[in-house]
Amino acid sequence: MSKEILIQVAQDERRVAVLVDGKLDDFYIELDRHQSMLGNIYKGKVESILPSINGAFVNIGQEKNGFLYLTDADNPFLNDIEKIEDEPTGPQKLLNMIFPKPAQPLAAAPAAVQTVTVAPVTAGEPGASSAPSAPAAPNGGHPQHRDRGHHQRHNNRPPQKDKNELPLKKDQEVLVQVVKDPFGTKGARLTTHVSLAGRFVVYMPVDKHSGISKKIDKPEERQRLRDILKTFTFPRSGGFIIRTASMEQGEKEIFRDSKFLVNKWQEIRELSKKKQPPALIYEEGSLIWKVIRDLLKDDVQHVIIDSKDEFVKMRKFVQNLIGPEMIDKIQYHPGPLSLFDARNVTRELDKIYEAKVYLKSGAYVVIEPTEGVTVVDVNSGRFKSKGTPEDAAFAVNMEAAPEIARQLRLRDLGGIIVIDFIDMNREEHKRKVLNALREGLVKDHAKTEVNRISQLGLVEMTRARTGKTIESLEFHSCPYCEGRGKVKIN
Repeated sequence: MSKEILIQVAQDERRVAVLVDGKLDDFYIELDRHQSMLGNIYKGKVESILPSINGAFVNIGQEKNGFLYLTDADNPFLNDIEKIEDEPTGPQKLLNMIFPKPAQPLAAAPAAVQTVTVAPVTAGEPGASSAPSAPAAPNGGHPQHRDRGHHQRHNNRPPQKDKNELPLKKDQEVLVQVVKDPFGTKGARLTTHVSLAGRFVVYMPVDKHSGISKKIDKPEERQRLRDILKTFTFPRSGGFIIRTASMEQGEKEIFRDSKFLVNKWQEIRELSKKKQPPALIYEEGSLIWKVIRDLLKDDVQHVIIDSKDEFVKMRKFVQNLIGPEMIDKIQYHPGPLSLFDARNVTRELDKIYEAKVYLKSGAYVVIEPTEGVTVVDVNSGRFKSKGTPEDAAFAVNMEAAPEIARQLRLRDLGGIIVIDFIDMNREEHKRKVLNALREGLVKDHAKTEVNRISQLGLVEMTRARTGKTIESLEFHSCPYCEGRGKVKIN
């Protein structure tokens, strides 16, 4: 399998196309007029609290206040930014439980107990975004979305707070991270559970669990990575998620990536003490930086970029982040044709804005996004078959399923998605079509959930939305038909 990454840089935008065997497999775009906030960390101030919707609005210095769920407002920074450093480790908590203070001789636990506790990850690893999307998602395939376990209180602990007591107060200062860009009339979605994504690991400084990506399924490899996690002694708090890219990587590379993120967190903490809210504390890297971090792997043959300045910067990024062995994969495209035109990508990109997607057999798929739901309809079109109607429907659906997964990824469609496959009667055929759809979604960076085919032949699924769709970044509604796409006959 041949895999290439093409980066086309214009005056006010950057576009990234991922080609697999010459076919467009993924696409990302970054516009100067719409800078994504995904992954940014802000020091904000609580403007209002609405218990009726279980949320709070936080001023982070943007046009619209961000939204923070009250159930997500439970980390130590809400009370005192220093408390996280004094939080005892898991083994230390056990000792404190057995030998409560004021038993001073046992207050200082031996250094050997300060090891990282490894627990299985309940969610998949994060996405881009972002772009590469992304940055994803929530989890999206995003690192911010993890289970939040609450420690059981004991007799020697402070009494449990009143259930009706709110975790936030008006005008309170909070450190938050953006997990979803503003969408429509809504502001950014925020979390207090900060996470920093590296090339091989995700560091969660305020969460006390560590784990390994579910996509790493070999028991021996998972055990090897667990052993590496246990050797981490530098963090005084937090946990790590081992990303899929860490497979077959040496301990030195994973350790260096982890250490870099811990140092970055210390810089964020120091800056957050000095800044007054609302203030931007940490800004997620550019699209080109995310490409190097998340997409540049051993299976990539070439990364071709058409900007000389960005080409030089990219080689420096690779030298510092990965090492000299990957530098030769970075290549410069001088022209005269634009990079996407030279590789026949422009024509493929034009198709992702069309409602109809034609398949090789003559069948086609119609994709219609609405405000609340995206509707996908599979039609036989010019498809011809000598078999039974059941066999014809099965053949069209099997061809359409992986293409639907690809189009959802290329268009970055999120939310609720309803797919109307051609009706099939045999349960075996339904199961195979559903499996084909799920297999096509495996490579998606955004988190997806797919239900069974209903009695009406519909598949209901969700795909994590972290920002605006590709189409909404490039187009706006027609002022004459108001987005209907139809003109009334006089």
